[in-house]
Amino acid sequence: MGKVKVAIVGLGNCANSLMQGVEYYKDADDQNDIPGLMHVTLGDYHISDIEFVAGFDVDAAKVGQDLSKAVWASENNTIRFSDIPETGAVVRRGPTLDGLGKYYRNTIEESAESPVDVVQELKDSGAEVLVSYLPVGSEDAARFYAQAALDAGIGFVNCIPAFIASDPEWAQKFVDAGVPIIGDDIKSQVGATIIHRNLARLFEDRGVEVERTYQLNVGGNMDFKNMLERERLESKKISKTQSVTSQL
Repeated sequence: MGKVKVAIVGLGNCANSLMQGVEYYKDADDQNDIPGLMHVTLGDYHISDIEFVAGFDVDAAKVGQDLSKAVWASENNTIRFSDIPETGAVVRRGPTLDGLGKYYRNTIEESAESPVDVVQELKDSGAEVLVSYLPVGSEDAARFYAQAALDAGIGFVNCIPAFIASDPEWAQKFVDAGVPIIGDDIKSQVGATIIHRNLARLFEDRGVEVERTYQLNVGGNMDFKNMLERERLESKKISKTQSVTSQL
């Protein structure tokens, strides 16, 4: 099998961890139980088959950098557990739309460069999948990049709680185009939502009726600055609530 060529929009901590993980597990044996990795292989593809070929961001400290350097720039502060090799792919300036909240804008410098033609960049890079790690509340930007993936004829992985894959109209667009879409939203490896889900399931299994439950989200990355704006939280609250109540 060939490589899976991946483009990323939003070169933050999550993108960093993804890129580090691909490098860290590149020699993983699918016959072994690998801590921290759900699947070494999917079908005929091994994790080492993932290749990063394009990236989009609006942060001046990231635009123009190789992806391997951009994921350590600006406010990124995730733990380093692997050395990411240079990709040869340079981060391009994407459109901002609603991607920057007011607290985010006060923290970073927005790139002064003009936005590129995202669809053309995707085509030129040879990308086969676009992974979206846009900030929480980027509803317009999420749909812009979903449409860009459709126009470029590539798959789309929506890692944020903007309802695209779960929207029948959007899902049908990808069916009609013959390209995959995965989403919406992702959970941290051991974050509040997965713990909450398992507690809810435990109570259910043990015959305890849960009348009320709530979850507090506390974090130290830029997404939590975005979540200080209550209006950017609406879809995330729905997504996380559905994740927990599905266990009851």
